[in-house]
Order: sequence, then structure tokens, then C-alpha cells
Amino acid sequence: MCKDGSYYTGVTKKGACRGHKGVKDWYAAATPAAAAPAPAAAAPAARTPAAPASAPPAGTTKAGYGPAAAAAAGGGSGLVWVNKDSKVYHCQGDRWYGTTKQGAYMSEANARVQGYRPDHGKACQN
Repeated sequence: MCKDGSYYTGVTKKGACRGHKGVKDWYAAATPAAAAPAPAAAAPAARTPAAPASAPPAGTTKAGYGPAAAAAAGGGSGLVWVNKDSKVYHCQGDRWYGTTKQGAYMSEANARVQGYRPDHGKACQN
């Protein structure tokens, strides 16, 4: 858990909560080397930090614990998702692509002409 209340989901503590005021509580095992080795016949399991009891259930968002937003139908190669409220557009593969409440798909060029700006100033790579 980061000091700002967000959760870090990486495997190691190194670099955890960078930009979130640092680590408040670490819920994972002390070190990955301290864990028991997996049997040779079984594939190694991915190690992720255990979430505290106050973490949101899987498949939900942290704020409000409601269901995670599903992407709007449509989209595809060469199209961006414009958030009409924030005037920001999101590229395919972005967390917010097709998921904000007020938005639409359009070409990146059309989004710029209409006054939308890229998320975090990063243009799409298509």
C-alpha cells in the first residue's frame, strides 16, 4: 500500500510506490528467495504481493468498489477514444481506452482537429 492510499502490484519492493509518496505498508513476503521452490514438474507460479483485507475485490475498481468499466463496443486499429469531459484522448491499449463515461472513437487526426489532446502528452504509435 502506498502512502497516498493506492496499491502497488509489482513483485519487488524496489521502485514500489514511486510517485505515490512511498510505501506505507508492504504486504508481500519478505523476499522472493525466501519462498519455497516450486516442484520441478509444476510451472512456477507468478508471485504477486498479497492484498490486504481492505483491498477492492478482484474485477472491481478501487473507488466505490463497483464493477470495472468494460470497453465500449467499436474501436480498433487507428482509432483513439476521446473523453468528451476532459478533452483528452486515449490510445488503443491504454487503461482508459473505451471506458470513460462520456466518449467516442475517432481517428487521432480528427481528435486533434476537434481540440482533444493526447493523454499525458503522448501521441499514439499507430
